[in-house]
Amino acid sequence: MDAVATQPLGEGQVPRFLPPDALLDMPAQSLGHPGHKSPRIEAKPRALLLRRVFIFLATIAMTGFAADQMYEVLSVSTLTILETLVLVLFVALFAWIAFSFASCFVGFLLSLGRGDRALGIDPAQPLPALTKRHALLMPTYNESPGRIMARLQAIYESVAESGRLAQFDFFILSDTTDPTIWLQEEAQYLALVARTQSGQIFYRHRLKNFARKSGNISEWVVRFGGHYESMVILDADSLMTGDTIVRIAAGIEQNAHVGLIQTLPMIVNAQSVFARLQQFAGRLYGPMLARGIAWWYGTESNYWGHNAAIRVKAFADHAALPLLSGRKPFGGHILSHDFVEAALMRRAGWAIVMAPGLRGSYEEVPPSIAEYAARDRRWCQGNLQHLMVLPGRGLHWVSRLHFMTGIGAYLTAPMWLVFLLIGILISLQAHFIRPEYFPKGFSLFPQWPEEDPIRAAWVFAGTMGILIAPKLLGFIVALVHGSERRGFGGVFFGFISVLFEIVLSGLIAPMMMLLQSQAVADVLLGRDAGWQVQRRDDGSLTRSELLKHFGKLTVVGILLGGAAYAVSLSLFLWMAPVTIGLLLAMPLAAWTARLPAGRALRRMHLLLVPEERHVPEVLTRANALAVELVEDAVTVDELLRRDANLRQAHAEMLPPREERRRGDVDPHLAVARAKAAEADTVGEALGFMSAAELRALLSDAEAYRQLLAKAV
Repeated sequence: MDAVATQPLGEGQVPRFLPPDALLDMPAQSLGHPGHKSPRIEAKPRALLLRRVFIFLATIAMTGFAADQMYEVLSVSTLTILETLVLVLFVALFAWIAFSFASCFVGFLLSLGRGDRALGIDPAQPLPALTKRHALLMPTYNESPGRIMARLQAIYESVAESGRLAQFDFFILSDTTDPTIWLQEEAQYLALVARTQSGQIFYRHRLKNFARKSGNISEWVVRFGGHYESMVILDADSLMTGDTIVRIAAGIEQNAHVGLIQTLPMIVNAQSVFARLQQFAGRLYGPMLARGIAWWYGTESNYWGHNAAIRVKAFADHAALPLLSGRKPFGGHILSHDFVEAALMRRAGWAIVMAPGLRGSYEEVPPSIAEYAARDRRWCQGNLQHLMVLPGRGLHWVSRLHFMTGIGAYLTAPMWLVFLLIGILISLQAHFIRPEYFPKGFSLFPQWPEEDPIRAAWVFAGTMGILIAPKLLGFIVALVHGSERRGFGGVFFGFISVLFEIVLSGLIAPMMMLLQSQAVADVLLGRDAGWQVQRRDDGSLTRSELLKHFGKLTVVGILLGGAAYAVSLSLFLWMAPVTIGLLLAMPLAAWTARLPAGRALRRMHLLLVPEERHVPEVLTRANALAVELVEDAVTVDELLRRDANLRQAHAEMLPPREERRRGDVDPHLAVARAKAAEADTVGEALGFMSAAELRALLSDAEAYRQLLAKAV
């Protein structure tokens, strides 16, 4: 492949905002026929089959034993309808956690050893050479431009330090709709190119956000993909070391059957209590679970939408998403595109693999429960939408399992809620309805109801054990590896952090159960989640926000607790872990969102992670740049007035006007041009316009040049 732009810019040279086009066909895929499949992957080794058999047999064995014990608890005489429903729900929910535990246990055993060396990607070996060209793509949507450019510059410099910079180009792919942020992006991009003097960093802004992120990536593939062997996909909050980027790009080059390599992103930069909780849990338990699932996923692994390398030609040939029939939220563009893209590539014969042992891959997490729930609502809609994809022809059964796992992650929340409500109803039934000592038919002796509280306690303890055991196993793994043990604060503080995480997560769990149940209900009622901008730093909530998001959870907690207490004290105590979490919803949400509280925990050596003890260089650099590049609160008028280079660059970045039919008029653009015509200066014209009108004017090259003809 020909080089795109490998020479540094000369003094005062204007950057080329985009490389020459290198078009690729990207035909839309169909779920109605199996598609074209090539035998790129060799026959499955027997070992992989045995691994999968082990996982499923272990899940079945644990679930079968738990189901038998629960049946013994419930079958006082004969099962009532409510008791049967409880048993069915219990078996389904226990199977869910047993399935996860089986993978965690395998990951625990693997983590005690040297770790995985998938595809020859061994961090201990020298950095491999690259012979082909690769691209790094950073999509963004109304994010802080300063932070975007800070991360990209840190990644660029890290790749340069690896000695493989000549093989990479870097793209900011903007879907930003806010006019001010759009111009700030362009200004920050020009400053980034000036700092790096690089001809390998490009910027593209889409005027129409067709198909959201998946459409953003697809548009790049169709237009520029022919230049590159692979593309490394990032999110706006992603960060990767040059070492990791080079290794996964080399993994694509050196393994002709591999279409996608997914790394395991670790959470960084957590400041609030909630973010630190997620960061600690993900860092301590995440690698163990990832090793476990990668062990039996094999070449049928999954894609999480970012921090992954993808073979461009394979993606273009087989991963163009179909448009689902029907209305939103199930119809239309596929929201959780990553699962589907991986499944379509695997259907075509490309291997989808994970590299969980490869470090140097990072991301951030929402700072509060409210922000997390908002993002989770979008994910809920995207995962439930996979019900329409699940029957697609030709998909590998493990790909279908990924879809079912994603769907189940949200359906289990209302299942837990129904399980608790039926438990209350059974207790009410036992409290107010007299037992039937003589069943229908002939019987010489009465049937005396006999409860087994000891067995019930063991079933409860076993279920809690399955839930908590992975956390303790993750801590044992940290203890075995000295650097990890010290990174988590040592034996004492590490263990206290594990206990703290278990308790706090337990209190948050009932809140998430109700929030996810509401999200499922919203999707089923046809309510679309939309596309909102995510808050990254401060997650603090006002009183009105607390009441709006968590007041109803408190009311549910009062109702559940009151109903349980009205039945019996024992039921009230049994329900206490759920009701306490709901009753504390508002203060807990407020406290966990606070940055000072999170920083206080760090000073107390709680919820520490190794990346805080030994901060990766790329993270240190990105954070330092983010402080330097923080944006002022400015208007479009101020941006254009103070920066002549930006005024010129924006005009050059705009694409030619598309041909339109007679009578097909953009009302926002028409009004903007009319308002601009009446103004004497650029500032006055911009002051007349709404945000939609301003965006329309800034998107039209002719109207924008007419605006600049006025006095600045």
